[in-house]
Amino acid sequence: MIASPLKRETMSAQIAALLRRAILKGELEPGAPVVESTLALRLGASRGPLREAMRQLIDEGLLVNVPYTGTRVVDISLEDINDIYAMRTCLEQFAFEAVWPHRSEQFKAELLVRNAALKTAVDQGDHVAAIEAELDLHGLVYEHSGNRILLNTWTGLRGHLQMYWASHHRAHGTTGPKRESHDDYVSFALGESLSAMKDELRDHMRRGLETTKTFVQTRNAAKAK
Repeated sequence: MIASPLKRETMSAQIAALLRRAILKGELEPGAPVVESTLALRLGASRGPLREAMRQLIDEGLLVNVPYTGTRVVDISLEDINDIYAMRTCLEQFAFEAVWPHRSEQFKAELLVRNAALKTAVDQGDHVAAIEAELDLHGLVYEHSGNRILLNTWTGLRGHLQMYWASHHRAHGTTGPKRESHDDYVSFALGESLSAMKDELRDHMRRGLETTKTFVQTRNAAKAK
């Protein structure tokens, strides 16, 4: 009685992981249609688990249902990039303000563990895992903020951030974050100055912003031709 639903859930999770990887690696490009019947044939999967997987990626913000058009990979516009940059800067600075007086040894140890996990993913060349590890590293301060609404807001941003970072890395000619990209972030987060941490956050998020915007603008212009 229990085995069948668990099997379907496992299948849908596997399909979701395959689709997520294809999207973040650019194999399924932003704006590309995701046709259920075509995917079912390519993956040899039944419609039930496939629909569950697609619903999961819609919830994550990687896919979107367009009325009268169907399901497509989410695209990232210049407006999205500016909005994500502005919102992330404000949210993460606020999260560090909440955490700063209460940074526990557990928080500090976990920060180092997550940065090490990011470096391991980079070393292994698993660029999708590296993006996930990058999200997990930034997510720690939200998890320790003690603010459920703030944490829920961060969770809701994850899908958009995955697409943003995938575009960001391709803009810099890479498919994942650089190995040392968060060393300063971690160092300041373990330091004594909240002001310096907030300055680093602003600079950390601003680095490469214009390059990413130029990449998206060029890509959109090419698609329009």
